[in-house]
Amino acid sequence: MDFNNRVFGCAIVKAINSNYNADFSGQPRTLPDGTVYATDKAFKYTVKNFFKAAYPNETIFYFKSLNANMNPISLDETYIKHFGDYPTDKKTIKHTVAGKLLSCLDIRLFGATFAGKNINISIHGPLQINHGVNIWHENNIFSEQITSPFSNKSNDPEAERGMTTIGRQSKLQEGHYLHHFSVNPANLSEIKVLAGEAASGISTNDVVKLKVAMRQGATFYDSAAKAGTDNEILFWVQLNENSKLILPAFTDLVRTLPEKRDGKTIFDFERVNQLLSGYDSEIETMELFINEHSAIAINLPGGCNTYPLFGNNREES
Repeated sequence: MDFNNRVFGCAIVKAINSNYNADFSGQPRTLPDGTVYATDKAFKYTVKNFFKAAYPNETIFYFKSLNANMNPISLDETYIKHFGDYPTDKKTIKHTVAGKLLSCLDIRLFGATFAGKNINISIHGPLQINHGVNIWHENNIFSEQITSPFSNKSNDPEAERGMTTIGRQSKLQEGHYLHHFSVNPANLSEIKVLAGEAASGISTNDVVKLKVAMRQGATFYDSAAKAGTDNEILFWVQLNENSKLILPAFTDLVRTLPEKRDGKTIFDFERVNQLLSGYDSEIETMELFINEHSAIAINLPGGCNTYPLFGNNREES
């Protein structure tokens, strides 16, 4: 069944002594004023990584694959890996390739800029995710030295260094990154016409999988650098199918209180409550998924249903 509702919401990822999204120097990314942030790509990666592990029957196109020499394969090689050789009919190649791309879960959701051999296709994805900004009142970054168990030889084969290689890693003491997002299924309308009747838009089942991944993907991706990075909140505002309501980004509307309660971070939704209070007739459902072991949400809008962050919450059979 096609999913036709527009959605607004936010996903919050916490980092405790962790580095959720590093820049190319290895430091947590910072804005000019020192506020820590993460790119939308960081959150999308956790979602796609979860898709690949949890839903092996789904094709995830924009995800690194390696060849026999352990090197990343190209865009064209990725297409051939999943779908075989490109069509030879120049009149229908765009239609055929567009249909193939829309069979991929990540492209149906995030869209794609596909610049392959003799073909260029741009797909405006229904799901748009903003950069995540730290809404905690502190941005304390620290670095620590680490050692390797291997010697760092000098150019002189006779010389050896007494110490092993020393490196450095940087982490954020505490952060709560808020990513605003929106879903607009109509973004695929034009490309679906190009691809033909067999082309897929996003389905209700796609959205079920998306919500599960947005709630658990960061916690699931437990690398050494990201140990301590966990999903914390998913707030989902689903409008009625025919609603024309436009909402601003939630980035500045959710705030954290400086003092914790029983070791839990308090998230204040008062400004979101004020924003949504006059639009009850436009909203089909409002859901908050929260890690109750680390977070507390206050001043939620009336009619908001609250669920545990982890587990399937009866979404998946």
